[in-house]
Amino acid sequence: MESRTTTSFHLPVRPTFAARPTADAPLDSVRLEAEYIQVAEGLGGDAPSHRAGDAFLSTTNALYHGGPVQWSFVPKIFSGRDLGYLAWIAETMGGIMEKVTARFVKDADFRALFKLDPAIERLACMPNAFPVQIPIARVDIFLDEVTGAFKFCELNTDGSSGMLVTEEVTRANLLTATGSEFARRHGVAAFDIYGACVEAILSCYRDAGGSAARPRVAAVDYAESIVREEIEEFGRVFAEHGAELRFTDIRDLTYEDGVLRDAAGPIDCVWRRVVISEMLEKPCAGADALMACAEDGRVPIVGGFRTWPCATKTVFAVLHSEAVEDVLTSAERAFVREHVPATYLLDASSDLAPFSERERWIAKPRDGYNSIGVRAGRDCTDVEWRAVLDEVAQSGGIVQEYVVPYASSNVEGGVAGQDRPFEPYMNMEGLFLFNGCFSGVFTRCGQASVIGEFAGRLNMGCLVVEGA
Repeated sequence: MESRTTTSFHLPVRPTFAARPTADAPLDSVRLEAEYIQVAEGLGGDAPSHRAGDAFLSTTNALYHGGPVQWSFVPKIFSGRDLGYLAWIAETMGGIMEKVTARFVKDADFRALFKLDPAIERLACMPNAFPVQIPIARVDIFLDEVTGAFKFCELNTDGSSGMLVTEEVTRANLLTATGSEFARRHGVAAFDIYGACVEAILSCYRDAGGSAARPRVAAVDYAESIVREEIEEFGRVFAEHGAELRFTDIRDLTYEDGVLRDAAGPIDCVWRRVVISEMLEKPCAGADALMACAEDGRVPIVGGFRTWPCATKTVFAVLHSEAVEDVLTSAERAFVREHVPATYLLDASSDLAPFSERERWIAKPRDGYNSIGVRAGRDCTDVEWRAVLDEVAQSGGIVQEYVVPYASSNVEGGVAGQDRPFEPYMNMEGLFLFNGCFSGVFTRCGQASVIGEFAGRLNMGCLVVEGA
């Protein structure tokens, strides 16, 4: 596509790093981003680049309601040393998720702790055709880049949210005069998130016994829910890896005699993008076909149904329970105690008094995603917070310790941020895991208590300075 031929730099290039359990505080990102801002200030704020960035993003698939996504003028900039620390964080949690999922599948008493709908519980126990339990995940953290301290926000095991905007906003950053000058000084790399994800999917297909010379992979979701632009981008990368990717509306699936088909024909491998709760809310023959296919185990389903338990908001409460004593090592349990926020699963009989100090808490629906229905106590009045608690208790949601995110100086990219001063924006990092390996960062920032799509968040690019 045109956006890939208009740049004078080559992205992505995979950074090299080694996982390390300690951070050299402050992280190099603090110094590197301060330098980036100094470059922008030396260019008088680099106002022309705000317009140029919007113009570039308008030529890409990184769009929101027909215009460029909201983007951050300052990218997140990590050193190779920083990435080693992030890799340790992500891969440690990835190992915990694998163990929790395996115990969920084989232990009915452990499953009961999640209080899942029986239909979802049954789906989560269906066969897995390859060794890894959760081949695609993103673990979200609040990282204090000055001290190195961090807390998890949530775990994501469905889809691939954030890959498209991360790549294109990174390109927009480097097309600015500020980004070009910074890259000239340091030399930069970026994660090949798409490539790593595609390799993980095809690896699962091969591990499951798939032998097609050019596998036909279907990204399955509801037509009204899929981000088609992202599938278009992935289609290009699958082709580069010798495979075909197409979008399949789940309603078009049929399964007979061990063969899964959509409107275009047979499917060799499924990449499940549909969210399980949405699938159960929208029953159809195609969903029944997908479940029958999963139960047979003859067509690999990457991101199979058993990934759901670790995506629920309930999982943090389980991780803090005594039930994990013989699931996790002592080091993993210590990791949970220090880095997973206190989380409480509520029901209609719960005593809500311990959560009355609203600024200490955030409420989330049990099966929510994309920040939908999330309410921070600090954004509510006392009366509103009592109503939120009542609603969460009645619906079986959770209340969680509110973590104040680390804030760094930033300004909105595009014409909306032109000639505006740099201000504090709170950060949240999403760490991608493909087949258990840390493979990229999706960072967003905002000025509201909830850093969500519907709360004015900015999507950030991500650069790596390996020699910093």
